[in-house]
Amino acid sequence: MRGTDKPSGVFKDESPEKMIYVSAYYIDKYEVSNAQYTEFIKATDYPAPAYWDHHQLNGPDQPVTGVNWYDANTYCHWANKRLPTEAEWEKAARGPAGLKYPWGNELDYSKANFAKGKTGQKHITVSVNAHPEGKSYYGVYNMAGNVFEWVQDWYDPNYYETSTVTKNPKGPWMDEDSGAEEAGKTRLAVGKKRVIRGGSWFAPAQSVTTTHRFWNDPMNNSYGVGLGFRCARDVETDSSMRARSFYMDALVQMGAQKYKRAMSSIKEAIKDDPDNKEYKALKEIIREKGQL
Repeated sequence: MRGTDKPSGVFKDESPEKMIYVSAYYIDKYEVSNAQYTEFIKATDYPAPAYWDHHQLNGPDQPVTGVNWYDANTYCHWANKRLPTEAEWEKAARGPAGLKYPWGNELDYSKANFAKGKTGQKHITVSVNAHPEGKSYYGVYNMAGNVFEWVQDWYDPNYYETSTVTKNPKGPWMDEDSGAEEAGKTRLAVGKKRVIRGGSWFAPAQSVTTTHRFWNDPMNNSYGVGLGFRCARDVETDSSMRARSFYMDALVQMGAQKYKRAMSSIKEAIKDDPDNKEYKALKEIIREKGQL
């Protein structure tokens, strides 16, 4: 169902309203933390993000920031997940009632970290499990403020108006030759920017609504914007997906030199996928390194 009027208090690219069907999926309860990203770096030798040594940003429980879209996408795939679509992100933030903020319809500075420290915290970002009173209907934390979150979709300011997709939308296809132009906006080539959602510690109150859409170059890792992410994944019950999860955990544990835990995980992976040569090879590597 498409709304006929622009909703009050939203920007043009947030309207018109539509009824959208989103299939069942999982989304991370928390933004990806520095501790989690550290495990990824250890396991893959991936470069550290920008501002990794910033003392107000690098606490283990704070969200990783200074990541571009490709960094976020690579991490999610390594973790056997993916970035959420824009529609999935918004559903997790708004809940079934379509709330303006994750916690309700009234702005409350005490329930999120935004507006350049107006909430009074000592650090720039707060821990990923901070502000439980501001979590969404589905129990997802910090979907307003802390760090802007990358999602899968390319950005098109007219996508809501022109798209006819009402089931599991994934944003516009990349189109190198098309463009979008609006009064007061820089001309943007559709498919050149990725969507970011949720606002950040740096962003004003207008940016932390559940419908606010913003964009950034996928190569950008800007400090001033505050770029982080959380992952999602499809609902899968087959043994190959479960085996892959155990395999990825084995890599994480091996990177942390926790070889007994790594061995336990890889054995579970092999139980679910006994003919997988990759899993068997990793088991031997873990055995040799851990002298098990």
